[in-house]
Amino acid sequence: MRVIICSLSMIGNVINDVLSFVIFSILDVLDLVLCYVYKITDFLVESEWKPCYCSSPKEAITSSGKILVSEKGESKKIVCLTSTKLQLEEISDTLYTRPSLVSEVSKTTVKELKRRKIDNPTTVVTSINKSTVRSTFTVNNTIVEMLQEKIGAHKSHPVPRWSDCDCDTCNSWSNMCKDSLFVHTDGPKEKVGDDVLFIHGFISSSAFWTETVFPNFTESTRSKYRLFAVDLLGFGQSPKPHDSLYTIKEHLDMIEKSVLEAHKVKSFHIVAHSLGCILALALAVKYPNSVKSLTLIAPPYFPTPKGEHATQYMMRKVAPRRVWPLIAFGASLACWYEHVSRTLCLLICKNHRTWEFLTKLITRNRIKTYLIKGFCCHTHNAAWHTLHNIICGTAGKIEGYLDTVQNQLTCSVNIFHGQYDELIPVECSSHVKTKVPRANIKVMEKKDHITIVVGRQEAFARELEEIWKTTNLNR
Repeated sequence: MRVIICSLSMIGNVINDVLSFVIFSILDVLDLVLCYVYKITDFLVESEWKPCYCSSPKEAITSSGKILVSEKGESKKIVCLTSTKLQLEEISDTLYTRPSLVSEVSKTTVKELKRRKIDNPTTVVTSINKSTVRSTFTVNNTIVEMLQEKIGAHKSHPVPRWSDCDCDTCNSWSNMCKDSLFVHTDGPKEKVGDDVLFIHGFISSSAFWTETVFPNFTESTRSKYRLFAVDLLGFGQSPKPHDSLYTIKEHLDMIEKSVLEAHKVKSFHIVAHSLGCILALALAVKYPNSVKSLTLIAPPYFPTPKGEHATQYMMRKVAPRRVWPLIAFGASLACWYEHVSRTLCLLICKNHRTWEFLTKLITRNRIKTYLIKGFCCHTHNAAWHTLHNIICGTAGKIEGYLDTVQNQLTCSVNIFHGQYDELIPVECSSHVKTKVPRANIKVMEKKDHITIVVGRQEAFARELEEIWKTTNLNR
């Protein structure tokens, strides 16, 4: 019986490999065709050729008004301005370096042949990635004003663009006077015990928390804890600026401005899912004395092997270009194909009310309907840049974040992971445990990337309450 199962599994893998090669080779060609289709359409609708990363990565970056700085031997960086400083913020090379499947297979084959021909071991020389998030230098105010004028002179796109959703929910931020994230707040307004920040994952919204976990907290918790669930920049009801490259600095700045500063938060617990775990770790490193506990759900940590480029390795792990499982297929479309993903975003987001209605009609489940709504409320620009600059772009920094959490923070670290998570495997949490030995890991049987929370929200609410209670008792 075991032999039959192994044989069927091998056949299934071969079929998956062949289908994946054929389908993604076709998508390579389709993405190139769509590149020109969108250029023409953008010009006809908006009277402007919209640059893209597959044809002109430099123009794609600078068209948003950023100044591109290329340093020999380092990643490309953009200039961010403050009142008296220029800050160099790194952007991920996966935005503009995404080899086609055919070329990648060819290179892999050649490398394998060379490896077999060489009997003597070869020495692999690896490049050292700098761990600095950004470098800062002080300049004269006049120079800053000149650069601001140069950056401010670029043409702004209409809000929303023709390919973005134009509904009131997605664009409510454009009518707001203040430039801040949408924050769902629950709990007491006075005599606050503790503050808790909830950060959702990729292509999601605060509804991932507010429609699942929040209603299941006890009255005692609601009276003691002030709960903040944010819509990240570019998602849900938060601003979706077209001139943003959605770097980790931009995401963190908006969280600080919209939650920590706006609500005068001094110390807090963090609960984060998937992509949100990266932002949670970055916040913890920035505020080591303020974070009381870290609860990470499916953290995307893939240690980079020697000789591999961190960002490219991360992209291949989270988006393996396979047709099965389906969640990996979806991630591959979103990550590798700029114009195919823009087409999918157009079809999904501009028709999100239809998807919400069908979900409500078929499932009759309020939670799933809200989750679909959160899934649809984003722009392609936000999703594309967040995926590459946060998930892929921070691949070389996460190890440093974890080292800081282990060595400089005293807060409790708790990790939850679904046994059947096909997007972020359980091994990722095990890797975190090796870097942060004090972390408590709980693997939930028969749960995946979403059902680790959705479907067991009452149990998860109890687990969070116990974590916060234990943390306070130990302080």
